[in-house]
Amino acid sequence: MPRSRPVIIGVGALIAMAAVAVLTLGTGEYPIAPADVVKTLAGQGNAAQAFIINELRLPRVVTAILVGMALAAGGAVFQSITRNPLGSPDILGITSGAGAAALAVVILGGGSSTALSLAAVAGGLATALLIQLIGGRRGLQGYRFILIGVGMTAILNGIMGWLLTKGVQMENARAMLWLTGSFDGRGWEEALPLLGVLIVTIPILAVACGPGLRMLEMGDDVAAGLGVPVKRLRNGALLVASLVVACAAAAAGPVNFVALIAPNIARRVTRAPGPNLLPSMAIGALLTVAADWLAMHSGYPLPVGVVTGGLGGAYLVWLLISERKAGRI
Repeated sequence: MPRSRPVIIGVGALIAMAAVAVLTLGTGEYPIAPADVVKTLAGQGNAAQAFIINELRLPRVVTAILVGMALAAGGAVFQSITRNPLGSPDILGITSGAGAAALAVVILGGGSSTALSLAAVAGGLATALLIQLIGGRRGLQGYRFILIGVGMTAILNGIMGWLLTKGVQMENARAMLWLTGSFDGRGWEEALPLLGVLIVTIPILAVACGPGLRMLEMGDDVAAGLGVPVKRLRNGALLVASLVVACAAAAAGPVNFVALIAPNIARRVTRAPGPNLLPSMAIGALLTVAADWLAMHSGYPLPVGVVTGGLGGAYLVWLLISERKAGRI
């Protein structure tokens, strides 16, 4: 049971995610019963239902699923590298780097959606490289990594605030909606590139980096004694995870706290060492789809980032209290 527990948890979360996805696909101005949603996905619905679900709603839900998986995978790797439950891309500056670069394109250049997405990916990767450079020869370890990341986040948030003072009203409104994180209007042009990134990067993180990251959690000296190239592994995993997170931000904006919450929940319920990529990704997808459903049923249409921000803020407070009681902070 202990070895199969992560798989059982992951499959259970995927089943729950599929159920919420069906409910979400049936939600809107033209409500569709869950049974009819399943029939339509199987190719047995009528023409109106097929158009509404397959053309209008399915791309948004698939984007939400993929973004949740990407953020959770990136967060799981970051928390494994830092050996700290607070080691999230949200806190360590990666999503802020993506946001600052995207904001610069919107405010200073009035760029297209494609340019915004490319800028977000470039900004996230550039931030990761800069953090590595600041880490220097001593590398990125534990709280040192977190302190560098928090400093980068503060700097980048200041830059974003300055950029917002330079934009006109329409540009600022577009930028603020993107910075909040939203699945509104997302189509296959956002979902398919992110799917391609996940197909390439997740095997790298799971197969090439996973075993080494599990040993790295025992400490750098122990891992090095077992033949793990500690610095190369940490830097490589950081760059790949940063790419995944930046691509998720490019698809939907920086949907906050999913990268923090999902790996924490996965680690607590599986009780297994290492990044726990499968259960983390499944829980991340469940969180984003459920948050999107809640956003649509809030009485007033909200960006999904508002819902995840509220849930994540509450979870962060609880996590800090529990870590303090345990004497870890």
